[in-house]
Amino acid sequence: MSRRYLLGFDVGSSSVKASLVDAETGIVAADAHYPEKEAPITAVKAGWAEQDPEMWWTNAKRSLKDIMARTGAKGEDIAAIGISYQMHGLVLVDKDLKVLRPSIIWCDSRAVPYGEKAFKDLGADKCLGHLLNSPGNFTLAKLAWVKENEPELFGRIYKAMLPGDYLAMKLSGKVNTTISGLSEGIAWDFKEKKTAKFMLDYFGFSEDIVPDIVPTFSIQSAVSAAAAAELGLKEGTPVAYRAGDQPNNALSLNVFNPGEIASTAGTSGVVYGVLGEVNYDPKSRVNTFAHVNYTTDVDRLGVLLCINGTGILNAWVHRNIVPDMSYPEMNDFAATVPIGADGVTIIPFGNGAERVLENREVNCAIHGVNFNKHNRAHIVRAAQEGIVFSFCYGMEIMEKMGMDIHKIHAGHANMFLSPLFCNTLASVSGATIELYDTDGAAGAAKGAGIGCGLYKDHDEAFASLKQLGVITPDEANREQYLEAYNRWKDILAKTLEK
Repeated sequence: MSRRYLLGFDVGSSSVKASLVDAETGIVAADAHYPEKEAPITAVKAGWAEQDPEMWWTNAKRSLKDIMARTGAKGEDIAAIGISYQMHGLVLVDKDLKVLRPSIIWCDSRAVPYGEKAFKDLGADKCLGHLLNSPGNFTLAKLAWVKENEPELFGRIYKAMLPGDYLAMKLSGKVNTTISGLSEGIAWDFKEKKTAKFMLDYFGFSEDIVPDIVPTFSIQSAVSAAAAAELGLKEGTPVAYRAGDQPNNALSLNVFNPGEIASTAGTSGVVYGVLGEVNYDPKSRVNTFAHVNYTTDVDRLGVLLCINGTGILNAWVHRNIVPDMSYPEMNDFAATVPIGADGVTIIPFGNGAERVLENREVNCAIHGVNFNKHNRAHIVRAAQEGIVFSFCYGMEIMEKMGMDIHKIHAGHANMFLSPLFCNTLASVSGATIELYDTDGAAGAAKGAGIGCGLYKDHDEAFASLKQLGVITPDEANREQYLEAYNRWKDILAKTLEK
């Protein structure tokens, strides 16, 4: 008897990953990503970033071919397909569903002036009250740039979509999107519970340019005859789930309920928390989008905090301060000095402007070094503590929005491999940290299992999620952790006053 599988794709800016998940056990049977080295990003001008959507499709096909060959799976063995994707990108197609131009992806900043002007013209109350965000550099602002700078091309647009919508279109021949997707493009009105017509009107876009809306968990479309022949899949296989990478990362960690947090800490760090009521940060230091389980009847919002200066600081310290050590040795070395690093404090914001600081660029700074007292270990510890403190600083903003943070789910990777980092984060935030073995493509596959009805709910879908560890707050030493955090906040406040 053949196995039954769920297929997940994760369309990133560096690669496209595919995972084949055994539907019965929830275990990943195989995964692969292409290209093996980072995919190219084209920057015609400073601040621009584009990718060819056809490249995503090619890499999705290569990844799928790899995992099908290694498992011996056949197209008819796949019950449903789910998609995760890089957020905020713009893909434009004509009436023949042909791509009109390269995708303007998430890290492209050319649309910032368009979003800023919209925020000023429409007013903070209107934008924040209805969109929960400033129009900023999001997808609609990118489309406004195309309208002004490429008018002939703009006139040929049939639909504007996100990267995940594009992959679903290639699989099915159908163009649609989700409420969560519209919200990340600043095209969903949370007050009116419908497409944000006032934003479309402001930019001069027809509502026809917006794809049809389908539920995040549903039979959104089905694999077409053409795609089935091209991929070796079965025609009619349902595409049953789709979400941006950060909401999907939360789903992958089984984060669905108010107060739960999903966190990653790679080069940059993300804290993504679920809020059970419509709210926003008046200073737009965090972004708020519809979570995967948001509906017009049930408010489930994903509050997204991004810190640029996280793992990149740890890597800088490794490279320049302790190049003779491995990362595990570096973590052990940091633990040889006490909590608070004997008064050494590091402000970690050395990777560009930080949204949590209202887009200010303050750079990294080391404070309190005494040449007669401190050594390399103090710098290493202070760096990891500084990264944690930046997370907690952002989490305080989330708490002011009404989020009761009591649990943090994280993949056992990057900074979360450091016991010192985990213990400090748990002890300062007061939250329990649960570490798991999962990734975005596997999460998307399980999301498809929910969408096609194979699993009754998310608890059943993620029953097999492997917990690798639990870190609870160190109550005995919490006062010392908080003292170091308050010192960090005082230094940051003085820095921001300059």
